[in-house]
Amino acid sequence: MAILSKIRDRSMFLILIVGLALFAFVLDPSSIQQFFSSTKVNSIGQINGEDIDREEFARQVEAYKTQSGGRATQMQAVNAVWNNMLSEKIFESQLEKAGIVVGEKDIWDAMIELPEIQNSPLFKNEINLFDQEKLKEYIANLKDEAEAGNGEAWANWLATEKSIKQNLERQAYTSLVSAGLGASLKEGERDYIFSNTKMDAQYVFVPYTSISDSLVKVDKEEMQKHIKKNPKKFKPEATRSLQYVKFDIVPSEADATEIKNEVESYINDREEYSNAAKAAVNIVGLKNATHYEAFLNDNKSDLAFDPGYKFKNQLPESVSEDIFNANINDVIGAYKENGYFKISKVIETLQLPDSVKASHIIIPFAGSVSSTSLKTAEEAKKTADSIFTLVKNDKAKFTEIADEVNTDGTKGRGGDIGWVIKDQAFSTSFDKDFADFIYKNKTGSINVVKTAFGYHIIRVDEQTKQEKAVKLATFARVIESSDDTENIIFEQAETLTSNLAEGKKLDDLSKEKDYQIQLAVNLKELTENIPGLNAQRQIVTWAFDNERNLMDSKRFDIEAAGKRGYVVIVLNGITEKDGITLNSEIIAQVRPELMNKKKAILIKEKMKGATLEEIATKNNTTVFNSSSVSLESPLLSGVGNEPAIVGAMSTLKLNEVSDKIEGVKGVFVVKVTKRETVTKLDNYDTYRNKLVGKLNGRSYQLFQVLQETADVVDNRSKFF
Repeated sequence: MAILSKIRDRSMFLILIVGLALFAFVLDPSSIQQFFSSTKVNSIGQINGEDIDREEFARQVEAYKTQSGGRATQMQAVNAVWNNMLSEKIFESQLEKAGIVVGEKDIWDAMIELPEIQNSPLFKNEINLFDQEKLKEYIANLKDEAEAGNGEAWANWLATEKSIKQNLERQAYTSLVSAGLGASLKEGERDYIFSNTKMDAQYVFVPYTSISDSLVKVDKEEMQKHIKKNPKKFKPEATRSLQYVKFDIVPSEADATEIKNEVESYINDREEYSNAAKAAVNIVGLKNATHYEAFLNDNKSDLAFDPGYKFKNQLPESVSEDIFNANINDVIGAYKENGYFKISKVIETLQLPDSVKASHIIIPFAGSVSSTSLKTAEEAKKTADSIFTLVKNDKAKFTEIADEVNTDGTKGRGGDIGWVIKDQAFSTSFDKDFADFIYKNKTGSINVVKTAFGYHIIRVDEQTKQEKAVKLATFARVIESSDDTENIIFEQAETLTSNLAEGKKLDDLSKEKDYQIQLAVNLKELTENIPGLNAQRQIVTWAFDNERNLMDSKRFDIEAAGKRGYVVIVLNGITEKDGITLNSEIIAQVRPELMNKKKAILIKEKMKGATLEEIATKNNTTVFNSSSVSLESPLLSGVGNEPAIVGAMSTLKLNEVSDKIEGVKGVFVVKVTKRETVTKLDNYDTYRNKLVGKLNGRSYQLFQVLQETADVVDNRSKFF
């Protein structure tokens, strides 16, 4: 049923495409190609009038994802490539206007100064100095390989050259802009006065929080007017808000019972009819099996054979006692663990340390793993035996020969491989013969051991305390939903979808059916992750479709946090880019600001009196004091940062009570009791240079400014 619904969901789209194709062919066979390959469809956007080709953009997105090793999501790659292209095109335009040109010599000079180039052994001569000719030879070889068909390395090199060129161009442009940033001596003098004029003041402060929020009302219309008056501060973005109900596909109790019974059926031998033998045949159960990997593979266990040993604390608490009290060949279970039903057979018990420290000398031979040796296995064994005779009772000799012979990471460390923990040693990534020797022999043991890597002289240096461990053969089956259960869950999701399509309200249905409604508020056009659902780009794309209307609904198949399911979405909020947007983010910013303005009016009405003491008494507060306050550091004792109040203090007459002044945290009445007169300087060049330094330090904002003034059309959301 779920599959049929997916086909049904796409049927109208398929009919539309076929219809367009037939209609276009009747009119003009070439028109269908033009329809799907028009400039508009193939343009991912425009930057200063230049189209960004959709196919080229898609290629770069895939390349970025490949370079990230699959760690970048689709939208992360899309955004990274877009930002890179945006930066490149914007600077390209500015460089042309500024007449900045970076030549091949500039690129070469910058390249040979790079530490990774200077220090690479590839480009060192016989006396270990960097040689430009070696680098030129390397580049020529890359180009030859590219012409021969192996172009990946050459393409990477060209990308490196391009990156160097872009950095040089941007450095030159930034330097040019920085050179135009300056400050006058008069500005330096003003900065000196601001920094060094200190003031002492007394003040009465009534915080906005002294007025209850319930006494002040801010309506939607007031907030919209405020936003309209401050268009630069509140740049509206198109957003969508969703309500959704999630239906996780989880196994029922009946499903779990059925799977448990199935797992238990693999304990003992059973008879099954064989079509090949045309008779009943005996199928060996886990209890009588001897080849465990084959047993698990033949019976399609959902977990592979684990060759490791387990301590008691590594087993599920519900069965650890039973397993450790069991005899060899006993089968425990079925038991539940980490989403599986399991049966486990005890196949070995022994005393093992948790960790072992060991050293080795390795003699590889032709055909052993990672070996370039030309020795035969017999020759390697003979060499290993000879070395063993020399080192078995001589640790110093062992260290000396290991450093001379070994070619792995233990060279220079006397063959010391360090501490190896049990779970690492008995994993599939570690050599079994090496692990068996260091774990199943006592401290001080030394011998010749053959492994997949060659012949080793292995010495066990240290071991932690030994304790009992078991090796298990475990058959497992994942606990998952049956088709019947999945169809029931699907029908629940479809029923809700149908009810919404009939005009019923989600809130009403949730009360009737006990649905858990979740919210995703103010999603932006390029949002990838939806709260509670993880990456669900398909849902965001649907919500922003031009044909979408408020209260539209749809069911989606999803997978979130490793769980499959369905989600029924209701579009319950639409704000457009060019409109006056009121969403929760903007309301949280605007509402307190407007409320404080209204509170300030109420506070000012109460702040009456001829002196600070009188005003303080009428408002149940005290007169505060602050010393050595400056415009550079506008901090008031007991209040915090109040630049508007300190700014007003710099112009007030001494010992006069000010009018009421609105600050960041409340309303103030101030009296300046002292203002130091700064000593005039002969030259304010130091302070002028300080201002220039501050301006140059803001050069990182250059691209942001250029981006704001650029003509950018962004169509990413239409394609990704």
